[in-house]
Amino acid sequence: MGTKWRNKLKFVMVLILLTYGLSGVIAGLLNGDRYLVKTYFQSYEFEDQVNHFANLLSMFELNDMTEEEAKKAITVSADEIEEHRYRYGSLSDQIMNIESQYEGQIQSAKDEGNKTAEKIYTEERNEKIEDITKNFKDDEYVRAKIMKEKESQLDEFYNQLKYSRSEFESDKKLFVYYFKDIETDKVYTNLNLADGENPKKYINNKDMYYIKNYPVSGAGYLTSTDGILLFSEGNEFEAFPQMKEAKFAGQIGLPKSAPEDSIIMNNYHEFDFGQKVYYSHTISGIIALFTSIFLFRRNHIFHELAESKWAHVYNRVPLELRMIMILFTFMAALFSLFESIDYYPYRHYYEFAYTFILLAVSAFFTCLFIIQSVPFFSRMKNSEMIQTDLRKSLINRSLKAIAGVFLIQKMGIQLMILLSIVFLFGAGAAGILVEPGLILIYFPFMLIIGIPVLMYILKKITYFNQIVANTNDIMLGNLEDDLPVHGKTVLGGLSANINALKHGVKTSQQKQVKSERLKTELITNVSHDLRTPLTSIISYTELLKKHDLSKDERDSYIQIIDRKSQRLKILIDDLFEASKMASGNIELVKEKVDLTQLLQQALAEYNEAISKSTLQFRAANPDHPVYAVVDGQKMWRVFENLIGNILKYSMENTRVYLSMKQNGEQVIISFKNVSKYELSENTDELFERFKRGDSSRHTEGSGLGLTIAKSIVDLHGGRMEIEVDGDLFKVTITLEAN
Repeated sequence: MGTKWRNKLKFVMVLILLTYGLSGVIAGLLNGDRYLVKTYFQSYEFEDQVNHFANLLSMFELNDMTEEEAKKAITVSADEIEEHRYRYGSLSDQIMNIESQYEGQIQSAKDEGNKTAEKIYTEERNEKIEDITKNFKDDEYVRAKIMKEKESQLDEFYNQLKYSRSEFESDKKLFVYYFKDIETDKVYTNLNLADGENPKKYINNKDMYYIKNYPVSGAGYLTSTDGILLFSEGNEFEAFPQMKEAKFAGQIGLPKSAPEDSIIMNNYHEFDFGQKVYYSHTISGIIALFTSIFLFRRNHIFHELAESKWAHVYNRVPLELRMIMILFTFMAALFSLFESIDYYPYRHYYEFAYTFILLAVSAFFTCLFIIQSVPFFSRMKNSEMIQTDLRKSLINRSLKAIAGVFLIQKMGIQLMILLSIVFLFGAGAAGILVEPGLILIYFPFMLIIGIPVLMYILKKITYFNQIVANTNDIMLGNLEDDLPVHGKTVLGGLSANINALKHGVKTSQQKQVKSERLKTELITNVSHDLRTPLTSIISYTELLKKHDLSKDERDSYIQIIDRKSQRLKILIDDLFEASKMASGNIELVKEKVDLTQLLQQALAEYNEAISKSTLQFRAANPDHPVYAVVDGQKMWRVFENLIGNILKYSMENTRVYLSMKQNGEQVIISFKNVSKYELSENTDELFERFKRGDSSRHTEGSGLGLTIAKSIVDLHGGRMEIEVDGDLFKVTITLEAN
């Protein structure tokens, strides 16, 4: 237990190192452009402040044009006049637009009988039309209007400049500057210089934190229009008159005597502190990151995670959910890290506390990310596992589910239509809550489509419930009532199939009852047929044990025992052969055989028995050979069994008909005789083992003759059929001819 806790603690410590290392590296990358300079006065932030002061200086000191002078310098070009005329279209378009604006108002005033309003609207319309018409006729008229617009813009421009002057006056006390017009040699400075005094006495590296010299490489001289152009561009002022651009060379500096409570000096101290935090955080973060990676590899943490119980549980989650969870934890960890860096460089204690909380949150999500990504990417290296995950993915399951819905296409289409209708009516009901007026459209559609669809769904659900209830009855053994079959629908087809299965179950049950009955009869018949000769053998064996028997009596008893033993042997052999036939555990030696000759040989075998009987055999065989590929010995056994049955069970002094004919590719052999015993109409029972025509079982037959014969014919791929018409008994054998 102690080892597990130590391993967990070790993992947490490495994770903290990793999180801190990542935060340091990210902070280094994000804040490098700000802090990777020697001092604050080389930063972009300070450079922007200096440039802003230079623009204010250009606007308020170097450019001495007053508002009155600017207005006097306004000019209007021919292009500006044309642009003003066609700003809203041609003359006809503008007149048409004015008339359309007032047409409705004038007509309303007329309809209401308000002469005053009608007069006012008409005069306004006519004045505007006259003004537009004059625009297209008189250039001076347009020029005066443009001059007025530009003067209005200049008024607004100079009013807004007043808000920036206070900022300039404040910065003017902080910065020092010295500029000279390169053409007029006029000097602009805030230094108290005596005549001929060199400004370098004050603006030098010893007394200044920072010095910017003009002209600047790549930017040139400071001009009198820099500030105005920048200000007017930002506020979209276009009316400022063209002026001669004056160029100035000089310097702007920040003296070391600058007040410590000034904004720039506060920024300087904050930057210096932030720079120290930046270097310490970045360097320690890099060390922590490499240390954590080393410890991960040294302690085989990745391998342990990939083989842990957690990994086996995690890998059971569907692929898409795993990917989403990995992405979410990664983004959450990254967001927490970036959020912690927003409070850089942690000037207040609450910033440290908040950053610590964010780093703890980031460590938590980093932990979740690692314990997910390690088993995930380890599993992705195995192509078989990838295939398994893809098969079990939610997308694949969804596709299979959709395919299952359309397994019966008609059912799938109906389901999609019904679900779409239900969804649309649900959305419509929600829409009514937002816009009650929609009920005028919703209600008719609900009556025409919604209610019939609802009734259709309820009807199908009722029908489905009937099917479910009926299947429950079938499971309980109730097979009486059939399901109603409604049309050619899917549920109707299901009902028909269930009815067919039910009838099949009934038939199977009947066959099972019959099989049980035949099994009982088989046991009874076998017991009787085997017991009869066995009893005789036992009885005569006991008689042979007597010593006072004469030789004739002893010989007679031995003959009886021998005869009964042979009888018992025949019964057992027939039973064994019938069992092999039924199981198919027998090999056929097929060859081309003349069936006509084979039947004649079987008749010749029984010639003596036929002669002693009172039966008259009539054989109608073809004169030519009839060939078939059969096992000659087994097929001879078929003929032997059938002829033997005829001799045993035919009524005396009747005729027996045997015939053989070839019908195309088939050979048909028939045996007909008149039975001396009453036969059942159920001919299938005659094929059962130990079934005899003599139900009293006093004849010598085993009851297996027809069973063996049918099994042999079946093994040859033929058919053996029995027909009973009163006492007429007929056996027909059909085989394939060669």
